[in-house]
Amino acid sequence: MRKLKLQIQMTVDGFAAGPNGENDWVFISGGDEAALQKIIDLADSSDTLLLGRKLAQSGFIDYWQNLADNGPDGQQRTLAQRIAGLHKIIFSHTETAISGNNVEVENGDLASAVQALKNQPGKDILVYGGVDFVSSLISLNLIDEYFIITCPVAIGSGLSIFKEKKILKLESSIAYNNGKVLNKYLPA
Repeated sequence: MRKLKLQIQMTVDGFAAGPNGENDWVFISGGDEAALQKIIDLADSSDTLLLGRKLAQSGFIDYWQNLADNGPDGQQRTLAQRIAGLHKIIFSHTETAISGNNVEVENGDLASAVQALKNQPGKDILVYGGVDFVSSLISLNLIDEYFIITCPVAIGSGLSIFKEKKILKLESSIAYNNGKVLNKYLPA
């Protein structure tokens, strides 16, 4: 059975976005080749990317496709090429079509659709967000592995992916030179 892996960046005070969905704090601490390689490796372990409608329509798909097609050579472009190449399933209650390469829109029941995807053959499934979508996956206990990248910034208020108590088991932790820490958690 395929695993559903969440990869998300959070602030040290536990927010995945600012009060209005801002994520301008994500790159404040700069890059780190080892950290970026870990994100590329995670994308390589997957063949499908799940997104919520809001993130998909925020320019996420176009940004990564443009970087894959036109970006300078290097790790960022390598990651962009991985993201652009993934089969993207966008969950929406309101849209039936969203433009982009390798994009499919899913309007059905979230839990049933994700379970069906997990039962299909293939590599693992990656989820990036957005906040409301990820919160729904967490509430339904659909996440198998949590890759939470903690950024060395506090924003004081914002949006959390956790809407209720969730006990997780720390499997590994890697601190990077840029101050970010990647914690891998499993459901307890």
